[in-house]
Amino acid sequence: MRTIIRDVRIFDGSGSPLRAGHVAIEGERIVTVSDQPITAGAGDRVIDGEGRTLMPGLIEAHAHLSWASSVEKIYHQFMLPPDEMKVATWRNARVLLDQGFTSAFSAGALGDTLEVELRDAIARGDVQGPRLRASTIERSPEGAEGVETGKKVSMEGRGPEAMRDFVRRCADWGIDNVKLVISGEDALLPGSSQHILYDEEEVAAACDEAHKLGMIVAAHTQAAEAVKIALRSGVDALYHCSYADAEALDMLEAARDRIFMAPAIGVIVATLEASPPPHVDMSSMKEMAKPVIANTKELIPELKRRGVRVLPGGDYGFPFNPNGRNARDLEHFVTLYGYTPAEVLSAATMLGGQLMQCGHELGLVRENYLGDLLLVDGDPTADVTILQDPARLAMIMKGGQLHKAPVATPVAA
Repeated sequence: MRTIIRDVRIFDGSGSPLRAGHVAIEGERIVTVSDQPITAGAGDRVIDGEGRTLMPGLIEAHAHLSWASSVEKIYHQFMLPPDEMKVATWRNARVLLDQGFTSAFSAGALGDTLEVELRDAIARGDVQGPRLRASTIERSPEGAEGVETGKKVSMEGRGPEAMRDFVRRCADWGIDNVKLVISGEDALLPGSSQHILYDEEEVAAACDEAHKLGMIVAAHTQAAEAVKIALRSGVDALYHCSYADAEALDMLEAARDRIFMAPAIGVIVATLEASPPPHVDMSSMKEMAKPVIANTKELIPELKRRGVRVLPGGDYGFPFNPNGRNARDLEHFVTLYGYTPAEVLSAATMLGGQLMQCGHELGLVRENYLGDLLLVDGDPTADVTILQDPARLAMIMKGGQLHKAPVATPVAA
């Protein structure tokens, strides 16, 4: 049986202008993209697009599904009992899919195998959620100032061999992405963004071992030196880069065909917007957010100009920045970084597919690509904010299966 989606305006993910057309999906893949009507056969499901926009599913480049808070339930503590954390993590996977995110690249979990279990449950169809590249706990040195990523499990030890041991354990657990915290975070300890937590030999050893074992390395890199260590050592995905200097900028450009970068601006904007209760003091966090906004307003347009693959993905999962608000990052790229809606949509689809290591089959509306598709009521290439309203998502499809179906989907006799 095919699913035929008729009479749509197609945004194919490449950044090209919308074009009128029709699409057919068979099994989990797109089999036809045509400007001519597609004739339905017996048993085919037909969806009338009614001129709405068909586009690839969104891809979150900095997911924290075990950061418990979501638009459906807010938690005011970071760590939860294991059973409750699993419930929250499973819920957040479904919430992300409800919001049109059909894939997620994890930037850190709160348990060694928590996301592996979730990834596999999603793949089996036991849980509703996005395609997931699973991470373990973010590795930072024991007692590192300015970093708190939960209980440190199996992370003891410094030096290159300890890093290799950790990576090998990650491979044994079935992890896809290893996350390293190379510099601190001002929001947790003022000034710690400039603290370097691992030396270059340690990071290089982790990257070498991970790549041998088929894993990707992502890293928290705020300080300019942290960015440079990451790039010299072989890190694949760099987050933040808020204080990158001219040398770091040149190095990012030189590595543009190898690396991905995501500024994680969502959590910064949310910090400035937050109105916490009187007993919660976020004044220091708010002050620390201001230079990040100022710096990245210059950094990100320049990286884009130089051809670096910059992706939205904003550290969602905190009470003031819950999972499910992820599409706000698209708006931030437009309003703060000067992207056009089409440019940021391409970053969140085509480039996201490349980050997921599936650029040959994910992130574009093309024949033989996976049927991860959204049918949007309106034109997100004119107004990207409409993707923040799940009511505007008339259809959510992942792998040819309808997670959310239009009101009427007739079947041909």
